[in-house]
Amino acid sequence: MKEVKCECGHVNPPGTILCEACGLALTEEAQKETLHDMRYEGSARRSQTYNKSIIDKIWNFFSSVKVGIWLIVITLTASSLGTLLPQVMYIPRNVDPATYYSDQYGIFGTLYYVLGFHDLYSSWWYLLLIASIGVSLVICSIDRFVPLYRALKNQRVSRHEGFLKRQRVYKRVEATNQTNQDFELVKQRLKEKRYNIREEDGNLLAEKGRFSRWGPYVNHIGLIIFLIGGMLRFVPGMYVDEELWLRDGEIKTIPGTNKQYVLENKKFTMELYDKEKDKQVYGAALDRVGNVVKSFNSDVVLYERSPDTTIGDNDNLTKIKEAVIRVNEPLKFDNYAVYQIDYKLDEFKTMTFNFLKKANEEIKGEVTIDLFDPQEEYDLGKGYKVQLLGYYPDFSGFAENGEPQTDSQTPNNPAFLFNMISPEHPDGEKSFTAIRQTLEPLGETEYKMTFKGITTQNATALIVRKDLTLWILGIGGAIFMLGVIQGSYWNHRRIWLQRIKGDVLIAAHTNKNWYGLKREIEMILKNTSIPEPDDQNDKKSDENEKKE
Repeated sequence: MKEVKCECGHVNPPGTILCEACGLALTEEAQKETLHDMRYEGSARRSQTYNKSIIDKIWNFFSSVKVGIWLIVITLTASSLGTLLPQVMYIPRNVDPATYYSDQYGIFGTLYYVLGFHDLYSSWWYLLLIASIGVSLVICSIDRFVPLYRALKNQRVSRHEGFLKRQRVYKRVEATNQTNQDFELVKQRLKEKRYNIREEDGNLLAEKGRFSRWGPYVNHIGLIIFLIGGMLRFVPGMYVDEELWLRDGEIKTIPGTNKQYVLENKKFTMELYDKEKDKQVYGAALDRVGNVVKSFNSDVVLYERSPDTTIGDNDNLTKIKEAVIRVNEPLKFDNYAVYQIDYKLDEFKTMTFNFLKKANEEIKGEVTIDLFDPQEEYDLGKGYKVQLLGYYPDFSGFAENGEPQTDSQTPNNPAFLFNMISPEHPDGEKSFTAIRQTLEPLGETEYKMTFKGITTQNATALIVRKDLTLWILGIGGAIFMLGVIQGSYWNHRRIWLQRIKGDVLIAAHTNKNWYGLKREIEMILKNTSIPEPDDQNDKKSDENEKKE
């Protein structure tokens, strides 16, 4: 395709419909139009000009507004489907997701897992959809912004007569002796209305609010930045949202910190409303409900681990600071914030069992099991040992094959499979022991394990957060709102006044709010020899009604 040279001398890009300079219709279709389509000033858009190479086809595909809308609809639909079943972060952590979804939800669950809906926001196809929306926004904006900018920049004051007569607001009247004086009066009134005025050969172009035409493209820029910020959350180190449970006296590496920081829980404290002290304000509620938590907090110590320190070595840590974490009062450090979100009182810590002979109830030894660090074997001396063959912290029952199951690694309902070794039974006897339940899976045994006691501890639930994308999301949102305001509260208005062959031509155009434009023209032309222009849309409607 070749460039198009207009009779006014301006050279237009290939595919231009209306000359960028004078507005002359360059195609047969544009010449037959009653009113010009001024949405893009008849400029040449790349998507409507080139269609040969692969790049052209990709460009044309993503430049379509319909494609962009369908991408958004598909993404929203996928997001909705992702709420039908729990996401992978909400299922028990010790189970295989493929097995869990299949067992819990049948064929639908299997399909849900295979298609990646179980981890929707991290699935490759969902991220590809988000990236495609971003590409569509970029290409749509460039495809329209560049030619529109060129057309508005190159427009001349004196426009072709055919261009003016195909504007929605237009009128041609015979010039009078009063016309020159009225032109000056009109120019003065236009300045009062804050129009930018350009003159050429006695013709006049008044324009204001051009910046409002860029509102949609500013929207797109804001959305693109917002999408970039959202996708950066999947880049390691940019976004952290991890849960951390700490028992009293426990030291753990803070998740999401690349094993650099360690947190120690010195003590968890909970305070209840006092029925005596708070009786005046909350007496009735406390009598009705009972004990109510007033506040809870964790006394913690933050440490930093040097790069050469072995993971698990808690003796060579550098103390950073001590802090008290309360609800809405987090511990902050190095872009991280650790919030207090939950707690658990009297969590099981150790369980003690007696190893005894069933015949005479003679105790042969005592076994104390640390529920967070159980040993494989406990030697009681004199040939008596207890081997721990299986540990099920949160026992939930037996599977179809008879295998014990646990819902989590938190000791809410501990159960054990013991092998009890004695001089009479050097190979051991098997016993399955849970709270209020003892089974002998291989037949009756001579010895048994009996529950003696339990110790408990408090645990605090903390959430570790880091978000380096917030400022990007904020900037994107702010730019988007600026675009909304820019495009909603202003409009681009142009008024042409030209002398052609002894007549005066007046035409006007706006991208929206035609009623406001016509009212403004009425005030500008009031008490002048230049009559108000007609709305050709109204005239066309009247003609159609007469034909009917």
